[in-house]
Formats: sequence, C-alpha cells, structure tokens
Amino acid sequence: MGTIKQEVVLKSVALMTGAPSEAKVCPSDKKGIRFHFGGKTIEAVIDNVVSTEHCTVIGNSEIKVMLIEHFMAACAICGIDSLDIYLTHFELPILNGGSKEWVDAFKNAGIENPDKSPCSVKEGVWYLNGKTHLVVLPSDKLNVTYGVNFRHKDLKNRWVSLNLDKLDEVIEARTFGYLSELEMLQKAGYGRGASLENTLGLTDDGYTAELKSEFEPVKHKILDLIGDFYLAGCNILNFKGEIIVKEAGHTVHTIVAKMLKDKLEA
Repeated sequence: MGTIKQEVVLKSVALMTGAPSEAKVCPSDKKGIRFHFGGKTIEAVIDNVVSTEHCTVIGNSEIKVMLIEHFMAACAICGIDSLDIYLTHFELPILNGGSKEWVDAFKNAGIENPDKSPCSVKEGVWYLNGKTHLVVLPSDKLNVTYGVNFRHKDLKNRWVSLNLDKLDEVIEARTFGYLSELEMLQKAGYGRGASLENTLGLTDDGYTAELKSEFEPVKHKILDLIGDFYLAGCNILNFKGEIIVKEAGHTVHTIVAKMLKDKLEA
C-alpha cells in the first residue's frame, strides 16, 4: 500500500463555490482513499460518483465531495492508494488549478511503498457517441492520445499524446474555460473561485495568462483522465494499453472507468 510518511495540510479557495477550503491529508495503513467531512466518510471509488457536471463528485445520502479529480491524479502519479483526507469544506481546494501542489506536498512528506504495479486489459473497452469517443485497447506498452475541438485557434481539432518524459507538463496544467462564459457559469453557481492564479481563460485571440507548456488545456484533460480512471483502480501511468480519447470529459471518463473496473488484470 502506498501512503505518505507524514500528514500535509493544503488550503485555498474552492473553484466551484468560491468558499475557503482546507484539506488535511493523513497517512493510512488501511488501503483506500477516504474523504471525511462533517463527521461522515466516503471512499474515492468509481461506484460513489454521483455527478460529473463541471467536475467529478462522489457522494451518497449523507456526504458529497466535489472536484476530486486533480487530487486523485496526484495520488496516481505518486503511487498512493491509502490516505485519509479531512476537509473543512465539501469541495477540495483548487490550489493552482492542477495537481502540482498536491504532488509536491506528497513528495515533501515522503512516499512510503508507492504502488507501481502494472495493469492491463485482455479485451477492448469503449464508448462511442457521435463526435465523442473513448477507446481502451490491449497493448504491450502505454500510449494515451487525447483530442479536443474547442472554439479556439490553438485547440481546433488538436491532438496531444502523453509523454512520460514530460509528465510535469501534465501535472502543472491548469483547469480552463472560455472567459466569455465565466459570468454565466458563476450565475449558475459554478466557477465562483476562478481567478488568474488557478484558471486559464480561453479568449477570442489567446489566453488570459502565459501557457505553462504548449497546448496546456489538452494536457489538463489528460490530467483529468488520470484522476477519473484512478477511481476505478486503473493507474494510467502503470497501464499497458492504448487509450484514445476524442472530445470527452468527466462524464465519459467515468462511464468507461466503470466498464474498466472489472476488466483490469495485473
């Protein structure tokens, strides 16, 4: 079981609600990643996903925890599968919009017994729905390719492949959205914590900030995929297979993750 050697505490605004949020992340000798809020506990597993509108949410009749994908991606990247997280708010802190602060905190705390066990599938798994598809195929090595088709000069029919030698570019890739839609989203109750520090805005002729790397928004989509798949026990970084995604998001990620859950093999 992979865990951290000492607890870490990170806090910032919550992206969706705009409220202050603090997470105390504690080592555990019990396998599983569990979130605690308001005296209730829920495990971060694919069967507990209750919403994928704008972010991945787990919950039940007693508790919900929002925007877990960046945290789960950091756990996958660090080989961590055993933690207890105590929250002051039902939405995790957005920090700088990606997974870098989580990964850095875990590494600084020390990682004990990181899980690097390979996994694969014997047969393909896929979801096809018009322009959207997500296909997972058996292979003797990992290859992940993600395609988007946004209303943006750099992101029209854009495909990016995961390069493990440049994994930091995925880890630091920020959440993003159309600047023109921000006011509408905020009126609907989303994106109230968005700022230039945690969100990359797409404008008519560019971005609201300098990119951390080329095609950063597509790399953030790959980061989301890593986090969502980890809910099903599929650590993409240890996976032997071909993953091809086109114009998808959290909903499709989690649909396919549920399909994968019972097909994974060591």
